Amino acid sequence: MLVLFETPAGFALFKVLDEGKLDKVEDLWKEFTTSDSARKVVELKAFNKFENTSDALSAATFIIDSKPTKGLRKFLQKHCDGETLAVADSKLGNSIKEKLKIDCVHNSATMELMRGLRNQLTELISGLGTQDLGPMSLGLSHSLSRYKLKFSPEKVDTMIIQAIGLLDDLDKELNTYAMRVREWYGWHFPELTKIVADNIQYAKVVKMMGNRTNADDLDFSEILSDEEVEAQLKEAAVISMGTEVSELDLLNIRELCDQVLALSEYRAQLFDYLRSRMNTIAPNLTALVGELVGARLIAHGGSLVNLAKQPGSTIQILGAEKALFRALKTKHSTPKYGLIYHASLIGQAAPKHKGKISRSLAAKTALAIRYDALGDGEDNSIGLESRVKLETRLRILEGKELGRSAGSTKGKPKIEVYEKDRKKGAGALITPAKTYNPASDLVLGQSTEETPKKPEGASKKRKKSALQDAEDVAMQTEESVHVISSDSEVIFLGIFNEGTINLVFKIVELGGP
Repeated sequence: MLVLFETPAGFALFKVLDEGKLDKVEDLWKEFTTSDSARKVVELKAFNKFENTSDALSAATFIIDSKPTKGLRKFLQKHCDGETLAVADSKLGNSIKEKLKIDCVHNSATMELMRGLRNQLTELISGLGTQDLGPMSLGLSHSLSRYKLKFSPEKVDTMIIQAIGLLDDLDKELNTYAMRVREWYGWHFPELTKIVADNIQYAKVVKMMGNRTNADDLDFSEILSDEEVEAQLKEAAVISMGTEVSELDLLNIRELCDQVLALSEYRAQLFDYLRSRMNTIAPNLTALVGELVGARLIAHGGSLVNLAKQPGSTIQILGAEKALFRALKTKHSTPKYGLIYHASLIGQAAPKHKGKISRSLAAKTALAIRYDALGDGEDNSIGLESRVKLETRLRILEGKELGRSAGSTKGKPKIEVYEKDRKKGAGALITPAKTYNPASDLVLGQSTEETPKKPEGASKKRKKSALQDAEDVAMQTEESVHVISSDSEVIFLGIFNEGTINLVFKIVELGGP
């Protein structure tokens, strides 16, 4: 029985001298406590040395993928004729058995044997010292780490994350520099700020013109496409209210304009680079939400693979975490969209339909991301088909009737206002409003007769009867009755109990409390 052992220096093939000791797995480690006892169990049969670091790196990558290299196959064919081979990886053993027809073994005894060989490796292999094995192991591990970092599928989109971060920083710097140019040159020519709205065109005009007195002698047709704007600029330069500036000031302003234009050109190059990378790595996501929104989603998720693990509901509110937790804390409505709000499909929707479209777009985006991250295809067919479906749904939402039949399962029934003047039929108009007819008014005439006065005796009798009723109530409650105020028409009676008014009667001329 032979044992295949991988080292940083090459492949070693050991011969097992006493296979009976492999049956006692628990006591096998005792055989490798010293080098002398280890030599009684195994001995070195052959050693295949690596030529250089690249050869060692290639062999290590093949072993990680459970595949034998060409040199290892030749080495095993030469020394493993009719022998059983013990390997540390079962998948590697299956690959060797399929390609070389060599029986391979992988079990607990083999792993214990590998542990013992690793412990006495420098003693069993002559010429391989500890001082040499350490640097070789460190160098190979560094090379292998760089190789895995370079070709890791999760790290390919690192360039997208860095590019979108730099693009956002450039936008902030461009806005800061452009505002500084406007504020600085505005002391000399303040009217130019309202005439030229675009920051890049403003910087080009300032760089070309310098002093505003040179505006009449210059041709701005290459910068300003509109002739009316150019004429307005030249007219404003003559009657400008700005202050005079020196040539040294204009020189520094022009240098700042050069910085703005250089940053603008680099931003355009960076955007083209980002677009090409997005179309290569995530074509379906790009077709669905665009380059910038897709890149921001990837950057916020950490990587394309991490983003593919998220459901559509998470992608929908990705970027609005603060608003989400604030809504949950205050028990208000949660946000409907995050970074996905800047997609063109949501921008086309009406405000009342943005929530529905964002939910549908997030679901389709999740499918597109998973296909880009885990699928084998490199086309954007899924993204284009999903976009067509979402555009169709948007048209349906925009064009459908708002009213629903009463008793429908979705939503509340719409209550229609009754309008008697509305004509029946589609597209009917409301009839003109009816004019006011003053002839139909009825004016009541004023009578000249005096209203007959009621006899005073009747009112006095009512007052006396009301007083009598109040006294009866007071007798039952053992309280006193007093007249608070009275006149010819109204009497206020109060029932007192120890100086406190408990009840007040108001008796009018018609009578009754």
